[in-house]
Amino acid sequence: MKALAIKALIVVTSHSQLGNTGRKTGYYLPEVSHPYAALTAAGIQVDIASPLGGTAPLDPNSLDLKDPVNKKFYEDKDSRAKIDHTLAIESINPKDYSAILYAGGHGTMWDFKDSKAIQTITAAIYENGGVVSAVCHGPAALVDVKLKDGKYLVAGKNVGGFSDAEEESAGMTKVVPFLLETELKKRGAKYTKAGLWQKHVVTDGRLVTGQNPASAHGVGEAVANLLTK
Repeated sequence: MKALAIKALIVVTSHSQLGNTGRKTGYYLPEVSHPYAALTAAGIQVDIASPLGGTAPLDPNSLDLKDPVNKKFYEDKDSRAKIDHTLAIESINPKDYSAILYAGGHGTMWDFKDSKAIQTITAAIYENGGVVSAVCHGPAALVDVKLKDGKYLVAGKNVGGFSDAEEESAGMTKVVPFLLETELKKRGAKYTKAGLWQKHVVTDGRLVTGQNPASAHGVGEAVANLLTK
């Protein structure tokens, strides 16, 4: 009998407006394409979901097709279909997935943190023995996730994510609704970081987080390693 494929779910934002700036935002392409490549290379089946389902908005500043991983993801008909027809997060059965990975992009700061569906599915996958992961602004999804014991998922755990210094460097501290590093610390996370825009991947048991776009491939590889070891 053929073994069932290991399945992972990448979640991207549905939010396309950068606060009141009039500028566009959305998911950050390499934070989807690189984890997708790492997971599929390990033989893991990947689906893509978003809070609203349907076509996910792309941050136009992330469309770098000189990056061969971006180019392959964006031009391949199968992966492109998944990002253009994302599953609605509320339709997801957490029992179907061994891992969930929240991709970044500034849009996540508006629609990940307060999503009850995200909180429920994340906690369920983790408490089912699965892997929870996020990169850059993706850990916004983890800020308010509580487990059955009433404690925050990130409390007491080593966690990375987009740093307040990077937010300041990007000129976004007055635009985003909250600062990710600050909020993770408020929830009791043992937040760590590297220098601006430097790769930083943190694995604490079945929780994998990364700081910024440079960390995206490493997050995907860490998740793949946990799922296939």
